[in-house]
Amino acid sequence: MDLAEKFLVEGDGNATLLLAHGAGAPMDSVFMNELSNALSNLGVRVMRFEFPYMALRREDGRKRPPNNQRQLLASWWEHIQLARDLLGSGPLFIGGKSMGGRMASMAATDPAVAAKEVRGCLCFGYPFHPPGKPDNWRIDHFSDVQVPLWIAQGERDPFGRYDEVVRRLPASSSLAVHRVVDGDHDFRPTKRSGLDPATILGGAAKAAADFMREHSTSR
Repeated sequence: MDLAEKFLVEGDGNATLLLAHGAGAPMDSVFMNELSNALSNLGVRVMRFEFPYMALRREDGRKRPPNNQRQLLASWWEHIQLARDLLGSGPLFIGGKSMGGRMASMAATDPAVAAKEVRGCLCFGYPFHPPGKPDNWRIDHFSDVQVPLWIAQGERDPFGRYDEVVRRLPASSSLAVHRVVDGDHDFRPTKRSGLDPATILGGAAKAAADFMREHSTSR
């Protein structure tokens, strides 16, 4: 298989974001399409890929639970290497939607990310805890992340509202949290807010592109 066939690529910017999907939706879900389009319009090359369980679902249409953590992380490293093989040099960032972002941040705890010249990690709607279980916090690995970490979090996200997240996260110069105004886990505002969903998503994309631009120079 041609390496390019492993990815869904959009944009031709200097900086590249290797982007993974969430647990229940594929790499070409509405959210992933809208986010990738917004980022590519801001000069970011987006390379989307699917974890093994989702790739099998695409082949036979059968829904499956996500692979175990070891398999998900192995898939992340496989695609980081494939992306490097395709791109050569150039600023490379990793990230994802929900579970995909969490796994990206866990992959980024490996010191080998420096050898691959990964410049940062971006999470769009990080699953800080299961809905309704705010004490089951999923950030133990954050202190081991080897690159700058950026998170876009909705004010109404049931997996961790923006206000509770910034209250509980330790202060760190290598961690930034972007507020998604009135956004849920998919960054959608309520109708009564009167806010435009495309504008809300576009704001998160711009903040992500700015983060990538800031960290694209060689360390």
